Parts: sequence; C-alpha cells; structure tokens
Amino acid sequence: MGAVVSVLPLIAGAVFGFVRSLQTASSSGHICENPVMDELEQRIQQQHQDLQDALADHAKAEKDRENAEKAFERLEAERTMMEENARQQEEGRIRAEEARKRAEEKLRRADEDRYRAEEQRRQAENDARRANEERARATAEAQRAQQEQEKADQARREAEKAAADARAAREEAEKKLREGIRPIVIPTQAQFRETKLRLQYRKGLFHFAIAGLSGSGKSSLINAFRGLRNKDSDAAPTGVVETTSVITRYPDPNPANPFVWYDVPGAGTLSIPDWQYFTDQGLYIFDCIVVLFDNRFTATDVAILRNCARFQIPTYIVRSKSKQHIQNTLEDMLGGEDADDDAMGTAREQYIRETRASVARNLKVAELPEQQVYMVDKESLVRAVKGKQPREAMDEWVLLRDLLGEARRRRVVE
Repeated sequence: MGAVVSVLPLIAGAVFGFVRSLQTASSSGHICENPVMDELEQRIQQQHQDLQDALADHAKAEKDRENAEKAFERLEAERTMMEENARQQEEGRIRAEEARKRAEEKLRRADEDRYRAEEQRRQAENDARRANEERARATAEAQRAQQEQEKADQARREAEKAAADARAAREEAEKKLREGIRPIVIPTQAQFRETKLRLQYRKGLFHFAIAGLSGSGKSSLINAFRGLRNKDSDAAPTGVVETTSVITRYPDPNPANPFVWYDVPGAGTLSIPDWQYFTDQGLYIFDCIVVLFDNRFTATDVAILRNCARFQIPTYIVRSKSKQHIQNTLEDMLGGEDADDDAMGTAREQYIRETRASVARNLKVAELPEQQVYMVDKESLVRAVKGKQPREAMDEWVLLRDLLGEARRRRVVE
C-alpha cells in the first residue's frame, strides 16, 4: 500500500505533463481542435484534479496515519505504561495482599497468643485464687491448730494447775488436819434446794436458827423468843439431856410476827465433826443464826460463825442461863457467906467481863471480827417478848431490838 501511494504522484505528474504538452501544441497550432480531445482533456484535468484531490487525501491520510501511528505509539506507550502501572499495581496489590495475609496471619497469631495469654492469665488467676484459698485454708487450719494447741496447752496448764492445786489443797488439808484445822465444805445448789424443801423454808418469812452445843439451852431459848415458858403446851420440849435429834421447826405463835424458829440438834450429840456440823445441818439456808453457848465458847461455835461469815448470814452470839451463872460466880466469891446487893453487883460485873473477854479471845484466835455477845436469862427474855419489864434484865431488850431490826432490814431488802 505504501509503494502504490508513493507511485501515484509520479503517474499524476506524467499525465499532467502530457496534458500540458497537448495544450501547448494546440495553442501553437500544431494540433487542431477536436472535441474528443477537449473532452479527453477535461477528463484528464478532472482526473488530474481527482488525482490532486486523491494525493491531498492521500497526504492527509498519510498525515492522519502518521498522527494515528503517533497516537498509536502514544497509546501503546500509555498502554505499556498503564500495563506497567497495572503490573506494578498488581505487584503492589499482590504485595499488599501478601502483607495483608501476613498481617492477618500475625493478627491471627497475635489473637492466638492473646487467647493463650488470656487463658494463661485466667489459669494463673485460678491458680492464684486456689493458692490463696489453699493458703487461707492452710492459715485457718494453722490458726485452728494453733488455737487447739493453745486450748490444749491451756487445758494442760489448767489440768496441771488443778492437779497442783489439788496436791497443794490435799497437802494443806492434811497439814490442817494434822494441826486440827478442818476443811471447808461448800453445799451444792441441789443441796440448797433439797434443804429448803426439807426444812419448809418459805419466802416472805424470816427463819431463825438456834445452834450450839448439846445442853446449852437452845429449846428453852426458842420458847422464850416465842413468848412461851417451858411448861406451856406449845413449847419446845426441854430436858437435862439433848431432846432434839433433828432440826425442828416452830412457827411464831403471834400471827403478826412472820418468824419461824428452828431448834438445831446440839453438835455434842451427833457423830459428825464440828467442821462438818454447819453443812450437814443445812444451816446455810437460814436468814439469821443465834449461836448459843452455856459454859464456854467452843470450836463448834467458831465453826458456825466462820461458815456464817462465808455465807453472809447475820449471827448473834448469846450466852444462856446468865442468872444461874451470876449466882455461881457469887457463890464462888463469897465462899458460903451471905450475899448483899454489892456482892451481887460485883458478881454480875465479873460475869459480864469474863464472858466478853472469853468470846473476844476466841474470836481473835479464830481470826474472826469482833462481835457483841448477849447475856440473857430465859425468864427475863419471856417477859421482854411479852412487853413486860424483866426483874433482873441484862441484854434481853438489846437482843430483841437487834434481832427484830435485822429481820425488818432483811425483809425490806428482799
């Protein structure tokens, strides 16, 4: 195609030159006018024009071709560039995809590592929690074991101390027994209840117990406190020998007096030692105890007073048969001579002085606090109870005043 295009201008030039030569010959008269030639010339001119147009078109087409080729080359270059760019982009995409895959793989691995780490953390927390629980249990067990050990040690120490105390108490008791000092006997609560039931202890009443050695005049004193003489029908039985083998209860005959009087068997008539007398007779339940003695103040009286102090029971030391004792003192002073009022007064003062000194001396030896001693005679006490003036009064009025005052105080406290 390119060869034909390149020949066309030559052919066109030859034809045009032949036509021009014909024109020249005609004009010079060498060629005569001929219509055919004219038409031929016209056709040739037309063809020349067409050829020129074709050449122009060809040139234009060639130009367009060249432009197209250039455009094609540019497009080819652009395509190549685009393909290169596309290849580079593809490579970049591939690299990005690979990077993404690597990143996803790293992320997956990181997730796995995180999951494993989380699992390990949970496991570690569970292990730590279990360890803490085990440690807490171990600590609690250790503390319980320590407490048990401490309790055991304390129990052992207490047992050892109790054993030591028991040995010491036994040794002390044996020592006291060797020295004539008797042990302390403490009644139980059951004994308290049983004794109150047995002796008909009634709340709201005031219970007096008269205790002392056999033959000291306890029954006569109870009769006197009740305003009775020994010969009266409601009087407690009396005699030279001890007439009471068990504690006997005597309500006061005056309904206005909420008193109950108890005659306690004498210690000398019972087969129990003086230190056991207080507990065995149940003297611990009484509201007030009158310790009565006749000739001398004895260990039994001291034991009663000591136990009364332990149980905080009010006590009154009374010496009975004072009129007879004064008479005996008077006879000893006179040696059978006649007595006068001065001698009687001297005998009375001596009796009072010797009685008080004897009681004070015995209380001091027993390490008991000082205490008043009341010297009374049963006949004078009966008259005082009935509101009459005794003929030869001693401490009867004072004793009644103190006893009744004690009863009133105890009833107010209750």
